[in-house]
Amino acid sequence: MLELIVPAGLVCGIDEAGRGPLAGPVVAAAVILDPARPIPGLNDSKKLSEKKRLVLAEMIRERAIAWAVAEASVEEIDRINILQASLLAMQRAVAGLAVRPISALIDGNRCPQLDIPAEAIIQGDGKIASIAAASILAKTVRDAGMRVLHAQYPQYGFDRHMGYPTAAHFKALEEHGASPVHRRSFGPVAKQLSLL
Repeated sequence: MLELIVPAGLVCGIDEAGRGPLAGPVVAAAVILDPARPIPGLNDSKKLSEKKRLVLAEMIRERAIAWAVAEASVEEIDRINILQASLLAMQRAVAGLAVRPISALIDGNRCPQLDIPAEAIIQGDGKIASIAAASILAKTVRDAGMRVLHAQYPQYGFDRHMGYPTAAHFKALEEHGASPVHRRSFGPVAKQLSLL
């Protein structure tokens, strides 16, 4: 069983989901865990089954001192680029916390601009419990949102690949062109638009 570090004090972990997909928003979460209410089984969301993620997401909402989820839209991604949109979503998630953290730990190698001390930790979602919790919330919320988009645009199969660049997604782009929720600044989508 992976033993993740639980930071002492009101330290929030931050992570995002959805930097790589060709469609949909990028979603970020911020979580302040309660050391008195541990959540067994936390890990990088990519290493967990969907069923396990959903169970853990519910436990995080129940047991965390504070949590918040925010996003940056497809329009914002296309306007300011995916990195800046990811950082913006992280800022929004921290701003949404009901309890103000004293510092932040962020998965990756870049920190959003915050008014508290922040540290980026590469592969932090596999090392720090609060970052793992944030990765789980961000992933489950984004996946749920992509299922909503699937209901609006079923021809793309968003419920299966969540907007990621799979062979089936490329085929759907070829057949149907880009939808309003596709990221026009991403190469495969821009290429498809240039063919229309």
